[in-house]
Amino acid sequence: MKNKIISLALIAGLAACSGGNPFEETDTATDGDTTGGTDGGTDTGGETDGDGIAVDGVPPGTESPTAGSTIFRSEARVDSSSASGYGNGFANSVSYNSADDTFTVNNLAFDGDGPYVRGEAVSSFHEGAGLGRFAVYEAEELAQDPISGDDISQFTYRAVYGTSKNRTGDANEIATTQFAIIRTGNYIQYGFGGFVYQRDDSVVLPETLQARYTGKSAGLRDFNADGGLQYTTADVEIIIDSDDFDEGAGVDGTIRNRRVYDLAGNDITSTVANSISPNLTEIPVAQFVIGPGVLEDSGDLVGEIVSQYRGEDGETVGYEEGNYYAIVSGDDASEIVGVFVLEAADTRDTGGFIVYRGDPVTP
Repeated sequence: MKNKIISLALIAGLAACSGGNPFEETDTATDGDTTGGTDGGTDTGGETDGDGIAVDGVPPGTESPTAGSTIFRSEARVDSSSASGYGNGFANSVSYNSADDTFTVNNLAFDGDGPYVRGEAVSSFHEGAGLGRFAVYEAEELAQDPISGDDISQFTYRAVYGTSKNRTGDANEIATTQFAIIRTGNYIQYGFGGFVYQRDDSVVLPETLQARYTGKSAGLRDFNADGGLQYTTADVEIIIDSDDFDEGAGVDGTIRNRRVYDLAGNDITSTVANSISPNLTEIPVAQFVIGPGVLEDSGDLVGEIVSQYRGEDGETVGYEEGNYYAIVSGDDASEIVGVFVLEAADTRDTGGFIVYRGDPVTP
């Protein structure tokens, strides 16, 4: 199986929230093997165990990665019904066209005949709300039968896309990290979709001391046994202790100040929180589970994550469980890109994040 992500040399990331074209363009395309590419995608040739299942908890993608290599990861593919969602990982190729600011996704049925276009309700520069430095793209609402001319309603697919503010490459034209998440709300189960994230830089992991990273996440919230789709944002903090454990660095993290928006861009956080428990006005904070062996020498970072809240009687109630999947990047381990997936009983929050050392939490 071969997986592709946006050509990192064709984009330079999202601009500041002041407005303007959120992407810059260069003339060079490269693939994951650092050979010339022309198909608008980064082909890492990442193989899995034959079933599209992640090995040792790390999502499918680049085989035998090193600290000096580009790394590509994608959501593990699920072909049959399971608690983690039927149809995960089917969005196996995504690409961005800077000429017309569109986004193309492969291997998803009923997401239109053309590319996804920039969303307006929750765009990068939407005043009063929105996903900050991250962009939203929407699939076409209608396709057409070329023989009868009949309009055919399509599913509500959305793509959330983010790139690092940092650059690499000979001319500093390549975003060091990026992610994309694609979900829909038109299936009774979670439905077909996927996520991808990538580092196009090397990393030098510190051997001592601790490092703190802060930044934002943006993603999509979908439902099992009930259709619908929502946008989510949060503040993300990750702390790495390179001194211990003996089996590898300790990693702590929190996802807090979680906001939920409907597809029209309305903030519905308080309503969602109240549906979890009548005494809540905010979405519960999610916390990394601390333990050894979560950080690889390559920079791959995978671990568990949970959230809980105080119930009406003051008791602690578990809400969500899931995992975070990430890659550390930079000569001074300056940033981390990744995706977290948090599931409650019938709700899934898939968020992508890029966090930086020494930066305040800003949009």
